[in-house]
Amino acid sequence: MPDYKTPGVYIEEIPHVPASIASVETAIPAFIGYTEKAQWKENDDLKNVPLKITSMLQYEQYFGHPDPEKKSLSVVYEPGAEVKAIVDETKRSKFLMHYSLQMYFANGGRACWITSVGNYLTRDGRVEVQDLKDGLTEVAKVNEVTLLVFPDSVNLGTKEEYYDVHVQAIRQCAFLRDRFTVMDVYHTAANLWAADIADLRTCIDLTPEALKYAAVYFPKLYTGVDYYYKLAEDPTKDNDELINIAGIPGASKLSDLNRENNTHYLMAKNAITNVQMLLPVSAAIVGVYAQVDSANGVWKAPANINIVNVIRPEFLIARNEQDDLNIDAATGKSINVIRSFAGRGAAVIWGARTLAGNDSEWRYIPIRRFFSMVEESVKNATEQFVFEPNDRNTWTKLRSMVENYLIQLWKAGALMGTSPQQAFFVRIGLGETMTGLDIQEGRMIVEIGMAAVRPAEFIILRFTHKMQ
Repeated sequence: MPDYKTPGVYIEEIPHVPASIASVETAIPAFIGYTEKAQWKENDDLKNVPLKITSMLQYEQYFGHPDPEKKSLSVVYEPGAEVKAIVDETKRSKFLMHYSLQMYFANGGRACWITSVGNYLTRDGRVEVQDLKDGLTEVAKVNEVTLLVFPDSVNLGTKEEYYDVHVQAIRQCAFLRDRFTVMDVYHTAANLWAADIADLRTCIDLTPEALKYAAVYFPKLYTGVDYYYKLAEDPTKDNDELINIAGIPGASKLSDLNRENNTHYLMAKNAITNVQMLLPVSAAIVGVYAQVDSANGVWKAPANINIVNVIRPEFLIARNEQDDLNIDAATGKSINVIRSFAGRGAAVIWGARTLAGNDSEWRYIPIRRFFSMVEESVKNATEQFVFEPNDRNTWTKLRSMVENYLIQLWKAGALMGTSPQQAFFVRIGLGETMTGLDIQEGRMIVEIGMAAVRPAEFIILRFTHKMQ
């Protein structure tokens, strides 16, 4: 009660609405890789400085354009045949950040964080493992990030380097407990894809406690993203000098056709536009995560969804081939497959497992990400009770706040059960979660249990003959 000393009328507002919990964002990825520039005001003032963006326009404002294709694209004319554009994958640019961001936003991506680890113009076509690790270290300082993606990492020199970066990312996720790593399968030139899968399961040597914070997707995708070959001084114009021509006498570059044979020039430009770009799938996947979280909730499995702007997967995986990818009895490291189904879509996400595929509790991606959301949301909301009296009044306030939050999640369909009592429990109190020693030493312990909904991964239809 305030100490009133002067006669008059005083107003007191008595709060009746209990403290509430707001869910944290669940699909805020951090993209770590190389860019054309990293500039806010001065050159490189954004290098290794995470920056939040919401569109490709913002990305190009601060980080520039893709690395122009200098040697990989060529056009071949064959008499009596169609004009073909050919891509030499061995000569392609190694820097995929801009292309990956296009797939992210096309598939429902919203806000994201960009960490530029360097200017690709100074890298001589090399992706360095230490640069990516340095960017990862900076991203650890951004509390809002919930997903980690390395678009350029598929072009690291060795599989050991690739998995070393992602092992560090998974360890960061396990330590901070508020983020999740999405990755691809590294391809070694001498390997068939089955050998690449074996390499992944060998190189990622982590405990199941850490593996639940990551998911792997396979294979890469042929997309409709356009190759970039613009003039450095004027990004609005194509640099036709970068495109080789074969099959037309007297023409070695696309610019020669522009001057001499306009019909062939337009045919070549159309062929280049229609050529398919092979990209890692991880950026598109986190875009789907954002789309599903916004439309349904983080508890909905990001699977059985067609990826936008995809022509076809790099490999067509049959059902029997997916058996060993989805479930591995030896290591439990599940790989989620992108498959093509007639009439359904060119690239359907056909899996929703974490790397901890043998863990009955943390097998599914939506379970892990849902618990991360609740844990972080409750943690943020209960900070107001730090240094409050550790007594029954505080326990009642805290329990009511958490129960109200979980009831809302249960009503939204995130928790199982026909009643809140079946969906969750919240326990706090002396003799229930705390001893007298806990209270004396300043510990307030809350136990929360949730029956999260699980995806129906296997639908079994049983048929029998009905006898007369």
